[in-house]
Amino acid sequence: MENQMFCFQCEQTLGGKGCVKHGICGKSPEVAGLQDLLIHMLKGIGFYGQKAIEKGIKIDDETNKFVIDAVFSTLTNVNFDPERFVDYIRKASEIKNELRDLAGEIEGAIPSAALYVPPATEAEMLEAAKEFGVMSDQSLNEDVRSLRELMIYGMKGMGAYAHHAHVLGKMDEAVSNFFYKGLAATLDSNLEVGDLIGLNMELGQVNFKCMELLDGANTGAYGHPVPTEVLITKKKGPFIVVSGHDLKDLKQLLEQTEGKGINIYTHGEMIPTHGYPELKKYPHLVGNYGGAWQDQQKEFDGLPGAIVMTTNCLQKPRDSYKDRIFNTGIVGFPEIGYIKGSEGVKDFTPVIEKALELGGWTEDEPEKKILVGFGHNTVLSVADKVIDAVKSGAIKHFFLIGGCDGAKPGRNYYTEFAEKAPEDTVILTLACGKFRFNKKEFGSIGELPRLMDMGQCNDAYSAVKVAAALADAFGCSVNELPLSLILSWYEQKAVCILLTLLSLGIKNIHIGPSLPAFISPNVLQVLVDNFNITPISNVEADMAAILGEEALA
Repeated sequence: MENQMFCFQCEQTLGGKGCVKHGICGKSPEVAGLQDLLIHMLKGIGFYGQKAIEKGIKIDDETNKFVIDAVFSTLTNVNFDPERFVDYIRKASEIKNELRDLAGEIEGAIPSAALYVPPATEAEMLEAAKEFGVMSDQSLNEDVRSLRELMIYGMKGMGAYAHHAHVLGKMDEAVSNFFYKGLAATLDSNLEVGDLIGLNMELGQVNFKCMELLDGANTGAYGHPVPTEVLITKKKGPFIVVSGHDLKDLKQLLEQTEGKGINIYTHGEMIPTHGYPELKKYPHLVGNYGGAWQDQQKEFDGLPGAIVMTTNCLQKPRDSYKDRIFNTGIVGFPEIGYIKGSEGVKDFTPVIEKALELGGWTEDEPEKKILVGFGHNTVLSVADKVIDAVKSGAIKHFFLIGGCDGAKPGRNYYTEFAEKAPEDTVILTLACGKFRFNKKEFGSIGELPRLMDMGQCNDAYSAVKVAAALADAFGCSVNELPLSLILSWYEQKAVCILLTLLSLGIKNIHIGPSLPAFISPNVLQVLVDNFNITPISNVEADMAAILGEEALA
């Protein structure tokens, strides 16, 4: 069945306007339609959930988990399986009815999304979904639509962080409650531009709490990351490559492969896990294979090992490795092996058997290593050295160069920026954007390496915590530090991190490689006027503007 689609939630969107026939990410029109219908259902859930919360009623953790996971499932490069979305929609209908009963009598009008009952079959759902796309209401004010979508995409990003936290048993009522508030707000026709800007800033504040929760969950379970050299070349023998972001999945796989002669390699955003004491203690966690998510089809092509995708960053698998890639958790793709869990425990036997069957690489490569493990605990433990280096003039400036990587032209900007950063500057980096330059040699300033990998996009809290601590030490605001944020974005986790930075009052952010298609010109102007957000231009001009202004000051 042919289905219409419109999607502009990620940076790769067609022509900078929107994918209308098939998602560049690989998302089919059918999956796009079912995601639209699921978001419509979640808005109705938000309405009833918010009414219950306003009456002082506490929503149970299982319902909160469903809402968080369902929102997360619609984030770019997470789930491409129509059957999984049909199940989500059916479950959403049950949850909505339960929350309607929980909320009790409601005064005033009830929006149609709250009253909506989805069809029973996938075919009927696909037909119905045409009514609920992003652009379905042509009468909606462009700026209101822009801010509603900004909030929805921010919640998709926060859904990822909240999901990882609750996998490790950590939930926060304020974080869970905002999903209902935010979703309900997208149905409220009384909210104008100013109201929606305020709600997006509130989302940023809540996401900071969520990232703090996740940081505590990760470090509580696996210890604080420490500087660690990571092998980035191949070793002989059977192996499994683990991609995504989920530390618990990696830990269980390490436990289940111990003593079996299988090497474990991280991929993409999993590379920072080598710095965690409770993960790095396994000697068969041998190294990292490959780079960022957008290269996986090339890197996994005919790979003589098994692959596990733990969360987002999945691409459509090629036939050459369909038989050896496995999904788990929220991740989904039709006709691909799936590792289920029961009460938080997963059995990776099919992955292990496939790795042993394939045999792995037949010889070792010459060793090459890079350094990871500069979370906030490590950086702040040498804060005195950092402060002394700044006061002596040994360090003139800090650049945080990081964010999402992607395939779109223009991302070589970030490589060039890192390469041209003066030798008296320090480069902090996080998320998969670092793969543009993390294998290059940058040297050191005294005892401090010039390149410090602060972790996953999930670890953005570390960067904020370090910036705040430095600001306190120098008795100034973060905006007055010799610190510039040079950020790349691709999907919705970057959106909620940006909202967090803005909600904390952080200004002068340089962002690229292109601006979001869902941000209207008027909303963009508000961000420029209030936060001096600046699109990247070229490295020489941007570097001169940053360092030149500092020199003049």
